[in-house]
Amino acid sequence: MRILIADDEAPARLRLRRLLAEQGSGDVVAEAASGREALAAVERTRPDLVLLDIRMPDGDGLSVAHALRRLDVPPAVVFVTAHADRALAALEAGAAAYLVKPVIGERLAAAIERAGRVSRAQLSALGAAQARRTHLSARIGRDIRLIPLVEVRYFRTVDKATVAVYEEGEIVVEESLNALEQEFGALFIRARRNLLVARSAVRGLQRTGQGYRLKLDSGEQLPVSRRLVRGLKSALSGAG
Repeated sequence: MRILIADDEAPARLRLRRLLAEQGSGDVVAEAASGREALAAVERTRPDLVLLDIRMPDGDGLSVAHALRRLDVPPAVVFVTAHADRALAALEAGAAAYLVKPVIGERLAAAIERAGRVSRAQLSALGAAQARRTHLSARIGRDIRLIPLVEVRYFRTVDKATVAVYEEGEIVVEESLNALEQEFGALFIRARRNLLVARSAVRGLQRTGQGYRLKLDSGEQLPVSRRLVRGLKSALSGAG
């Protein structure tokens, strides 16, 4: 079995490597200290299993797990958490393979035994139980890219595809607007049926001869649905 260890703490990676060697569970083909490194390592080494820390910089474990689902042949995943909180309860309820730090050999062996490809339902349960993922995933050719959520100005639907407009341009993401609104409703606000706008990017709501428009920090002005104006005013007033 080809195994990737993804954890931002070097001692934790070393512990896992030692336990795997003691058990003869497989070969560690790569290590990663961040979400972005983990995804790059998966694409480079094509492991059978990823031991994936939930909380990492530059792309948390949930963001990476979402991205892995987009691969033609995604690896199995064992989540690793240092916090026995609601995330742990969600892992148990969703029957996802997981480990709690400090990892011990017996639990590692058991987790590997029940590891499998992560389902959308398991990811939803995890996302509902803890802080939302910090990055979105998008396919560019054969590669998967992680997009920091804080860089997204707005999402819009174009020809049934969801497009994220962010600092570097535009990119198609997998999720629907409804799913994004449900997961990130605290960060984004609905402006039209086909438009979700980052609250942090909004600089005002302006009335024009053609109706209301949201003014963004980028200088863009986005049209607003008339039926959503009252809710937008209330939300923006509350944010201020």
